[in-house]
Amino acid sequence: MARLTALMTALALVSLLCAGQAVARAVGYVLDPETSFVEYSVAFGPDRIIGTIPIRQSEFRLDPATGADSRVVVELDATGARANFPFASQALIGPKVLDAARHPVIRFESDTVRISGETARVEGKVTIRGQTRPVSLDVTAYRQRGTEPGDLSRLTLLVTGSVRRSDFGATGWMDMVSDEVAIRIVVRIARSE
Repeated sequence: MARLTALMTALALVSLLCAGQAVARAVGYVLDPETSFVEYSVAFGPDRIIGTIPIRQSEFRLDPATGADSRVVVELDATGARANFPFASQALIGPKVLDAARHPVIRFESDTVRISGETARVEGKVTIRGQTRPVSLDVTAYRQRGTEPGDLSRLTLLVTGSVRRSDFGATGWMDMVSDEVAIRIVVRIARSE
């Protein structure tokens, strides 16, 4: 009888562990391109150049429990990059900065995602001007308005970080414009499966 009880307990534990793994698996999400945006800002003397870069395509597979099985890939359209100063938009996509004619895509791909409560640290690689470098991004997740606690079907992600443009050979106008570029991304996604 004791062996039967031990066997039943072991089976129950295995069932619970397997159920937990099934719940923690990564699930797909789709981006809402109308309400999502990528914004950058960079110091320009005492002012700041602020602009946007359109999202071309994205892939989100998120493991909300640990992040271990998550995968994020985002491609931006460098040719559509804009700034709040008209001349800055032209300079931005030109050969001294993004060189968008030769390198029309900016690509980010995650390597690791570590989740801690409602925040995450995403380590990955970004490719700008055909050069790939590591980048770290901080992510805060919010349930969208009107959803119940625990409902992760619709999320808003606030992503922040920075890159040094010189790391990618984007060295135009370094005497006037800062090397460090701050990144702020708002992503609205909905569960697809």
